[in-house]
Amino acid sequence: MEENLNEYVYDAFISYSENDQKFIIEECIKNLEGNGNMKLCIHQRDFIPGEEITQNIISAIQNSRKTICIISRSFLESYYCMFEFNMARMESIHSRNGKNVIFLVFYEKLLPEELPLVLYELIQKQSYIEYPNDEHGNVIFWDKIKDAIQA
Repeated sequence: MEENLNEYVYDAFISYSENDQKFIIEECIKNLEGNGNMKLCIHQRDFIPGEEITQNIISAIQNSRKTICIISRSFLESYYCMFEFNMARMESIHSRNGKNVIFLVFYEKLLPEELPLVLYELIQKQSYIEYPNDEHGNVIFWDKIKDAIQA
């Protein structure tokens, strides 16, 4: 079954820790919406005020082609970040017939033992990308994220 490109309100929901907000504002929005012509769901900008946070999260995931998780130590320590990750996993399993909707971006270097088992298992099966430290790698990095969103 071919996915209709207009089926979703957003190309991607960006799940991230508040501590990584600068990266989202200065890098993600600029490179994916500005240069990439994509429509992102960013919780501080796009969540409906007054609606319960969990309902906003579920709606964001269901209305987005992909969920991009920006993995950092603070992401792993955040209840709501892990809730977003787990809800995206459930979306893959129950609503999208097993089609993976999660793409992981490792914003920080983390050791395997720092990862929850469910996240570690996912990186064994699914693709992910690490944030680069150089200019050339940066161009490739954003291209790979765009490709993952459109896959």
